[in-house]
Order: sequence, then C-alpha cells, then structure tokens
Amino acid sequence: MIERVFTTIANRVAHLAGLPPTFAICVLIVVVWAASGPIFGFSDTWQLVINTGTTIVTFLMVFLIQNTQNRDGAAVQAKLDELIRVSRAHNRFIGIEHLTESEVEEIRDKCERAAKRHDRQIAEMAAKKAVSGKKTSKDDRKIADAAAKKTVAAKDGSKKKAAA
Repeated sequence: MIERVFTTIANRVAHLAGLPPTFAICVLIVVVWAASGPIFGFSDTWQLVINTGTTIVTFLMVFLIQNTQNRDGAAVQAKLDELIRVSRAHNRFIGIEHLTESEVEEIRDKCERAAKRHDRQIAEMAAKKAVSGKKTSKDDRKIADAAAKKTVAAKDGSKKKAAA
C-alpha cells in the first residue's frame, strides 16, 4: 500500500520536475527572491530563506528521482533480458547488471572485439565478391582491391598490437 502510494507520488513529481513550466516557476522564484534583496537589506535571514528552501527541495528530489530511475532501469533491464531470452542472443548476458563494474567492462570489451572481427569479415567478403565479379569496371576493382588491402592491413595491425 505505502509502496504503491510512494511510487505514484515519485512518478508524478519526477514528471512534473522535468516540465518547462516547472523550470520557469523556479526561475521566477529566484528572480523574486533576488529582487526582494534590497527590501530585506540582503540580510542573513534573506539568504537563509533561499538556501533552506533549495536544500530541502533538493534533498527530497534526490530520493524521488532516484526511486524513479531505479524502477525505470529495472524495467528496461527486464525487457532487455526478455529480448535476449527469446532471441538468438546469448542467454549468459542476462543478469550481468549484477556484476562488478570491472566484470561488465571485460564483457563489453569482448563484445566490441567480436563486433570488430565480424565487421572485418564482412568487409573482406564484400571486397572479394567485388573483385571476383565479372561485371565490375576497372575503377570498381581498384576500389575493391584498396578496401581489401586496407582490411588486411588493419587485421595485421591488430595482430601486431595483440602480440606486443
């Protein structure tokens, strides 16, 4: 019961806080406060009003927005997990959000290396296909040859880096 009420309030406040009129109201409050400075002689009390008000609002907003972000993140993660589960993707990626940052970074690096290998393979196949094609012009063959050489050079460069 209390969780449902808190969730409703957190969602509503987070939504309202992000609206342009909310920002405009906050700017107006600051302008009115600044304009009232001469009236109150720029006293300590005058400064305390804005400091206290902003501190209280910030303190409460941190918890509300964090709650909203936690739920949004968990919902997105559940959706991604379901997409992974029902697709040809690897199920071992489900739940990696619970790993340490260094473990996630290691998985991310492996995925990036695999993607680069895949991109190189596709480029090599396209270059070979273009070179072997009967209906290609001399210019097309030169471009395909250059692409194939570039791909092979990139592959050799990455091997040299790995060996070092």
